Amino acid sequence: MSEFSRKILLVLFVLLLAKISYSQTFTASTDNRTVGLTDNFQVTFSFSGKDINGVKNFNAPSFNNFLVLSGPNQSSSMQIINGAVSGSLSFSYILQPKSLGNFTIGTASVDYKGSSIKSSPLEIKVIKGSTKPKSQGNKTISTKEIADNLFIKAIVDRRKVYVGEQVTVTYKLYTRLNIAAQMSISKLPQYQGFWSEEIKTPNNIAFTTEVNNGKQYRVGILKKAALFPSQTGELKVTPFELNVPVQIRKQRSGNNFFDDFFNDPFGNSQRYDYDAKSNSVKVDVKPLPGNDVPKSYNGAVGDFKFSASVDKENVKTNESLTLKLSVSGTGNINLLNLPEINLPNGFEKYEPKTNSQINRTGNISGTKTAEYLIVPRTPGKKVIPPIEFTYFDINKKRYVTETSKAFTINVTPGENYASGSGESGFSKENVKLLGQDIHYIKTSFDDISKSSDLLLFSKGFWFAAGLPLILLIVLVYWKKREDKLAGNIQLLRFQKAEKVAKNRLKTAKKLMEANNYNEFYSEISQALFGYLEDKFHIPKSDFTLDGAAELLRKNVISEEVIGGLKECAEKCEFARFAPKAGERAAKNELYSDTSKVIIEIEKILSVKK
Repeated sequence: MSEFSRKILLVLFVLLLAKISYSQTFTASTDNRTVGLTDNFQVTFSFSGKDINGVKNFNAPSFNNFLVLSGPNQSSSMQIINGAVSGSLSFSYILQPKSLGNFTIGTASVDYKGSSIKSSPLEIKVIKGSTKPKSQGNKTISTKEIADNLFIKAIVDRRKVYVGEQVTVTYKLYTRLNIAAQMSISKLPQYQGFWSEEIKTPNNIAFTTEVNNGKQYRVGILKKAALFPSQTGELKVTPFELNVPVQIRKQRSGNNFFDDFFNDPFGNSQRYDYDAKSNSVKVDVKPLPGNDVPKSYNGAVGDFKFSASVDKENVKTNESLTLKLSVSGTGNINLLNLPEINLPNGFEKYEPKTNSQINRTGNISGTKTAEYLIVPRTPGKKVIPPIEFTYFDINKKRYVTETSKAFTINVTPGENYASGSGESGFSKENVKLLGQDIHYIKTSFDDISKSSDLLLFSKGFWFAAGLPLILLIVLVYWKKREDKLAGNIQLLRFQKAEKVAKNRLKTAKKLMEANNYNEFYSEISQALFGYLEDKFHIPKSDFTLDGAAELLRKNVISEEVIGGLKECAEKCEFARFAPKAGERAAKNELYSDTSKVIIEIEKILSVKK
């Protein structure tokens, strides 16, 4: 081969190599495929090509088996070889294993000039201990060090209470670190044995400064709840868990890691997703005194005022009047029952219209009212006896009874009531135009012929004879069903659960349209939880989301529906952590999802029934 031929081949080889070298590639690499459980390691996804500006939409794989300590950290570089310009664009992550074993990090992808390019998966082996030699000059991020500088504290205002007495639990976030992004709730606390009321807190966390164990922290209130114990003994409130992304500067020297972070605002930093978990708290619940309990006591605990009134004292028969009962004060307003009323003979009473106005800004307080519509049927002077309301006064540590005055109602005969007619209000004078109703006596029957068919075999006879029997059977069935429902509160609540939920959803929709979002979330939550409480006869004080989910599983409700239920419940709780952007669309979606979950559960339970 001549010298000229060799040069031609060499030039062709260089050109081919350059073409191969500078065609676009997307690769995945790691600094160590075998890592220790306590080690950090780096995974890098690199794109190489002529035009790195054409790279878009980087999609990272799932890192379910690893903690993401930092990333994606983006870097780029340019180079010129033999006049050819090329570049590289890298996306790197710092990871830490969660457990031992062999794991696969899936493929990442980028879009480049209309096409998608994927990397190859990476195999990582995690072993005990560490594969890195100990070094004094380069410390890794320690979870313990983060826990010393960021934590959640659950605080109760009292640890010994009576049944029904309010306990306020406050969850505070203490931090000396910068929070890099929006926090997300990992697990909500469970209030087993308590009836809970959410206390309103600002949507945006307002941080103040506070000294704890000699260190100064920024402190913000995450959540507050008023708890009313429904049973005695030692009750436990489970921890509140929160994922907090923190920004931590990489250490450059051998100084204390966090002192270096706070004292030097410059230098490279990295993000760490830290799972913060509050302490659990215990409350000792004492029973109420069992001596000298008034007969009118019905479970109210707190400090209340009771009143009763009628809108009129002079009425006519069949003319309605309203008797109003009202209890106001501080305590378990939602749980207390208003006293029963005893009416004299001659009065007809209808189901009361109840209303509650609750103030949830600190100690739970408010007003609960009931309005009875009463119709007198007979005239005379009627006396409604005094009405008693008894509650256990937390401050005085004794039972207190408040009594209304007696109400004297003067009932006079109305227009449709006839004197001397007794209870029925019927008199012979009511029979009028009697002479006009008497017709002449028929004396000729020439136009009447004798029927040849026996009445017994006619269709009309059997229809006339069978119809009352059918109506009687229907009436007896309906009566038994109503008696069964009236005597079985559990069955009654089961039957009416869907109707109550629909009414609450209608109210929630009106609140959403009025931009009253705080009340909207409250109504949606009550519609969902109230439906489950009624369907499965769960007392309000014993209701938990996990317990309801377990009951749904026992009733063959799919995991998809249960997942939708939990998602709706969590959205209500997470509302004040969510940004306001797209708020209306999010509310519409939550309203729609909640309706679908209730309809799906109702459909399955109805088929089973």
